[in-house]
Amino acid sequence: MFTALFALLRRLFFMTGYFSNGSYPQPLSPEEEAECLARFKAGSKAARDKLITHNMRLVAHIAKKYGKNDVDDLISIGSIGLIKGVESYSTEKGTTLATYLARCIENEILMALRSNKRYANTVYLQNTLGVDNDGNEYTLMDVLAVKEDSVFHQAEMSILKQNLLKIIREHLSEREQKIILMRYGLEENSTPMTQLETAKKLGISRSYISRIETRALEKMRQYLE
Repeated sequence: MFTALFALLRRLFFMTGYFSNGSYPQPLSPEEEAECLARFKAGSKAARDKLITHNMRLVAHIAKKYGKNDVDDLISIGSIGLIKGVESYSTEKGTTLATYLARCIENEILMALRSNKRYANTVYLQNTLGVDNDGNEYTLMDVLAVKEDSVFHQAEMSILKQNLLKIIREHLSEREQKIILMRYGLEENSTPMTQLETAKKLGISRSYISRIETRALEKMRQYLE
């Protein structure tokens, strides 16, 4: 059910710049991205700059995973990883541009944090883990590549959940909060409940639950807009 709520509000979060500065341009469409990559490969600096600019939201999104008070600094550091990623990306790498850039951005941030001794035990994604049967070294990044989509999806869901909880607690009434948390299983170790289950739990009618839930979601939507 949280996935359903995520699907309902996800577009609004990115449209309103909730994860990042509202001045960041929207991500490119798949067609625009492919065109820019082709132009950049042919030597276009303008295409390179466009790819960088339109992926800055991704930098802000990842930076917020690692700091609250120093997000601006982490965005600056992550931007270096973004630039490196854009310049080194190739469709032959067998992954999407966004996934590849996310790895480059995150790795740049982790290296910076480690150099400041704030994350002394952080493992580099490029750390060599061993040698395969053909004598080729493989890294942590290679091992994670198979699960990379689910890793970043889980990170995104975790961040979004925390932001949703903040909105719920600051903008909904106590009863609205309780119903939304129960309906979508947003509390720790809780499972989503149907409207009927929620109604029985609170001792009120199912239709009343439906009206309160609708009103609460509308409040959240209006806040995001």
